[in-house]
Amino acid sequence: MDKSKCLVDVDRYRIEPGTKVDLAKRPTACDVKIDRAKVENELFPKVIGKLQDYQEKLFAQNTYGFILALQAMDAAGKDGTVKHVFGPLNPAGVKVVSFKQPTSLEKDHDFLWRFNVNLPSRGEIGIFNRSQYEDVVTVRIHKLLKGSGMPPEFVNDGVWKQRYGDIAAWEKFLFHNGFPMVKVFLHVSRTEQQRRLAERILRDDKNWKFSMSDLTERLYWDDYQRDYSEAIEATSTKEAPWYVVPADDKWYTRYVVSLITLEALEAINPRFPEPNEETKQNILQMKKLLELAAESDSADLEKLKAHFGKGN
Repeated sequence: MDKSKCLVDVDRYRIEPGTKVDLAKRPTACDVKIDRAKVENELFPKVIGKLQDYQEKLFAQNTYGFILALQAMDAAGKDGTVKHVFGPLNPAGVKVVSFKQPTSLEKDHDFLWRFNVNLPSRGEIGIFNRSQYEDVVTVRIHKLLKGSGMPPEFVNDGVWKQRYGDIAAWEKFLFHNGFPMVKVFLHVSRTEQQRRLAERILRDDKNWKFSMSDLTERLYWDDYQRDYSEAIEATSTKEAPWYVVPADDKWYTRYVVSLITLEALEAINPRFPEPNEETKQNILQMKKLLELAAESDSADLEKLKAHFGKGN
């Protein structure tokens, strides 16, 4: 990716391993000089075109899978980001999973089980709308480990640090098996979240999105900011980096996420697979026959039919 042409260096949002993270000091709105109209009408469509090309190669190669994990506060724009960035791709090669409260079946397994069984296959792009980080943030804030089925001796203050290690090891394991993961935190401001939540109440076409839990969760804003900061800081690695992306301006958020995804696919660098020697010979023979058919009369077409009829 030529960063001079995209006008945004997404590395500015990447959390390097060992970096101290304080979300209060991270931008929530577009923080670069860039023209919105240029992004929406020119730059973003170009990136989507490149993503479509890489997706086709990823699918054809069938060697790597890619996972994008989206985390955010309510109303930060996860669903819209998925729709606008990944909606234009071939749905046959995209797997989107939205994780909600765990079911009784999921609670009967380890906390990473439900994410494991929903991983993409080789050749697919997998989108986690919420992810394994629910289990070190939401679960922690609402003290949901008690009654979760966990053995009591493991429910203690040290469990969160242990889970950070488990998650980082799991993500590294996936990387070493050809399934790199990139994690994106859509960083919305408290003021913008309030505006969007009010919109869900006041606009009829947004009512379906409204939930009372959206309002009650705002009461825990400071707790979420603290725990997300800690989780991101503890688990951003070379193999599975975190990006804290401004989310107040939806057009900018979607552009940056598309660039992050493009950069990750470029790192994989999928290629169309080379045909084996037998297939190459068959293709060469078929090309000659097709050239002959294009230049000759119907008699040659009969030769072509006869040739295929022999099973060659």
